[in-house]
Amino acid sequence: MATIQSEGVDSGLSTFSSSELSQLLREGLIAGILGATTIAVWFLIVDSVRGQPLYTPSILGAALFKDGITTSDSLGIDLEVVFMFTWVHGLVFTAVGWLASWLLGIAERNPQIGFGILLFFVVFEFGFISVCHVLAEPVLHALSWPAVIIGNLLAAVAMGAYFWRHHLDMQIEP
Repeated sequence: MATIQSEGVDSGLSTFSSSELSQLLREGLIAGILGATTIAVWFLIVDSVRGQPLYTPSILGAALFKDGITTSDSLGIDLEVVFMFTWVHGLVFTAVGWLASWLLGIAERNPQIGFGILLFFVVFEFGFISVCHVLAEPVLHALSWPAVIIGNLLAAVAMGAYFWRHHLDMQIEP
């Protein structure tokens, strides 16, 4: 009677060693900070050209931490709200960077998973834009939605370029 014996193929989902995990966390942190900084600088430029520096983080902070925004014309720049929003924005981007780094670590171990992860991020990007259009309509009226999309894409490109540079040997198979 024949038996089937597993050869212990690593699916890429096994745990990482402490040095690998440390590397992934560091890469995710740097990528997250890079993405958050890219979008913050983008909106600082856009807001400054319009003559209202820090307008975007003030609007987004008011929508997040206060009762929302009533009219964009009546809202002044609140530096406390700008600081709180910037802090949360950095934390969210750091979490996204860590997730991306962890998924890239898995994809390096199993190239067949890589295409699915790439597809996940494309769907995530379009999902973010769709959710913004549905749930954050008052915010998008106060801000220029093309600027939001461009800023989000710039951050994704900055993070992607950083990861690409640090994972040159990664193979993705469909």
